[in-house]
Amino acid sequence: MNHEVFITCALTGAGATTHKSDLVPITPEQIAESAIASAKAGAAIVHIHVRDPETGVPARDPALYKDVVDRIRASDVDVVLNLTAGMGGDLVLGPPEQPLPLNMEQTDMAGAKERLAHVAELRPEICTLDCGTMNFAEGNYVMTNTPSMLRAMAKGIKELGVRPEIEVFDTGHLVFAKQLIKEGLLDEPAMFQLCMGIPYGAPDDPHTLLAFANNLPPGSVFSAFSIGRMQLPYVAMAPLAGGNVRVGLEDNIYLSRGVLTTNEQLVERAVTILEAMNCKVLRPQDVRERLQLTKH
Repeated sequence: MNHEVFITCALTGAGATTHKSDLVPITPEQIAESAIASAKAGAAIVHIHVRDPETGVPARDPALYKDVVDRIRASDVDVVLNLTAGMGGDLVLGPPEQPLPLNMEQTDMAGAKERLAHVAELRPEICTLDCGTMNFAEGNYVMTNTPSMLRAMAKGIKELGVRPEIEVFDTGHLVFAKQLIKEGLLDEPAMFQLCMGIPYGAPDDPHTLLAFANNLPPGSVFSAFSIGRMQLPYVAMAPLAGGNVRVGLEDNIYLSRGVLTTNEQLVERAVTILEAMNCKVLRPQDVRERLQLTKH
């Protein structure tokens, strides 16, 4: 069991949640304010996506990331910044009888440097690396991250001096992450995020979580989360498996059945659960030291 736990708050994500809850932050100001409130509530790390301020649609405009990051850095709150680099890998095929041409209105495929442009400009302590391709439960959509793309992105992240958070959604993603470590493209100790219960990746039952945890490279640091109603149970399950915690509106918009919530309320609930388990909740500087992070 992990008795010293850090909390990551995933603030807004890229899912279709804004029409389900008006508490999901959309504008840079709202995202930054939510990050600051979550840090005050006990989150050591904030995981940041951005959205079009007018429509709420997921975006990857570096100017939006800069607006969010500048606001957080200008505040009096210390928090570790974790920017997504997962955008730009969205492939949407045509219907089953005619998969080509692609659905270009929904497809968003970008090169490695473009996907890392905001990371290169803003130099957060952490950015994500989605370590594989996966069918999501959305018709003809494929989250697309080829081996060549991931090698190029891993190399780019390393050159920037940013720590990659290796997101794995299924067992093959972990196999490839180990290959990247073997090739010297990812430094050890590696930082993993185990993304559980996301259709159609790894299920979120305890046996699968332990299978992941027991197959991580020696010395790795990991967090684990699930979505929807399983987010808060995972606040307890992840430390029991030796890991850390992630909560936030990217993955779940409810505090309890039918009760919409904010990011800071989810963090507060996570702190309550962890402290009831006699866990110490780590602060940002503790995390920087443990993960050997560079604050640029």
